[in-house]
Amino acid sequence: MRVYEKCFWTLVIGSWVTLVPTSVGLAADTFMPGPPIIVSISPDGVQRATVILDSYSYSPNHLVVESGKPVELTLTSRTTFIPHNFVMKELSANLSIEQDVGAGKTIIPKLAPTQPGRFPFFCDKRLWPMPSHRDKGMEGLLEVR
Repeated sequence: MRVYEKCFWTLVIGSWVTLVPTSVGLAADTFMPGPPIIVSISPDGVQRATVILDSYSYSPNHLVVESGKPVELTLTSRTTFIPHNFVMKELSANLSIEQDVGAGKTIIPKLAPTQPGRFPFFCDKRLWPMPSHRDKGMEGLLEVR
């Protein structure tokens, strides 16, 4: 079965027909980061940044840090009931984190980037059969210089 509107595809399960929106946000392969936010180094040598997790977005979603210096990210969820997470899987750069951030909660993960590069982070939460939060545009970029 096919729906003729561009933003829907049809999922048929038994005799039930469910229309699932698919054009919300950007697909993971079309992500465009926002303006870069250069994270300053505090007197104790730690780079600290605050990232707000909201309705399928990170703000800011493009952070710039220095290689070889520790990073602390204060991740604060502004949602009232939708849980999010922060996932970054870059083992070669010593950046491997998968941290849940419950609705209305704050967590502070610590990172230690060891090499320059551009490393994506994202939320992989989803409610089956809906698109993941990343599919809805919830991703960002950590740029290590």
